[in-house]
Amino acid sequence: MKDAEDISGYRYANSGCSHAHGYLLPAVRAELQRQRTRLGNRSARLFDLGCGNGSVAAALAADGWHVTGVDPSSDGIAEAKEAFPELRLAQGSAYEDLVATYGRFLVVISLEVVEHVYAPRDYARTLFDLVEPGGVAIISTPYHGYLKNLALAVTGKMDSHFTALWDHGHIKFWSIPTLSELLTESGFTNIRFRRVGRVPALAKSMIAVAEKPHA
Repeated sequence: MKDAEDISGYRYANSGCSHAHGYLLPAVRAELQRQRTRLGNRSARLFDLGCGNGSVAAALAADGWHVTGVDPSSDGIAEAKEAFPELRLAQGSAYEDLVATYGRFLVVISLEVVEHVYAPRDYARTLFDLVEPGGVAIISTPYHGYLKNLALAVTGKMDSHFTALWDHGHIKFWSIPTLSELLTESGFTNIRFRRVGRVPALAKSMIAVAEKPHA
């Protein structure tokens, strides 16, 4: 399941943002502005791990970021190249040596990706390697917690939420403790979370901001 052909089939209908970006992008942009202030002009370069159809990369490029990104979806990258030919986006995955090709970045984002990956520790290792010492990774994924899981069960929405019939869909379901453990294992520190979309207990997604220690 790590071969390019096995993970390249995620489909995109167009190059537009998804409904999830309506609640993710404002929070991500706010965090990116905080990081730009903290890191200074060095933070203008950003890597998008799992850039999909390029819609987020294009939005952040419009904010002044110099975005590089990869995604395993051949369909997504084709949409991105047609809609945003000026961006440096290419087919690739966290199972490759991305640092050898692209170098390291003070800011790496990976939005709604970790729930799709077969080998999350390999993904987290690559994420950590991509971040320069002193930089940050910003990761989002659907939120899971006791009250939300209970609400899904009581309302009969577990089947639709867990998307068992969605090819290349969600295969991992993360909570704050489990995602914290994954990021800590890979070497990140000072991990903090923000829940977005609905009230926190029933949030649609959570955003983790994790720092890579100085060497």
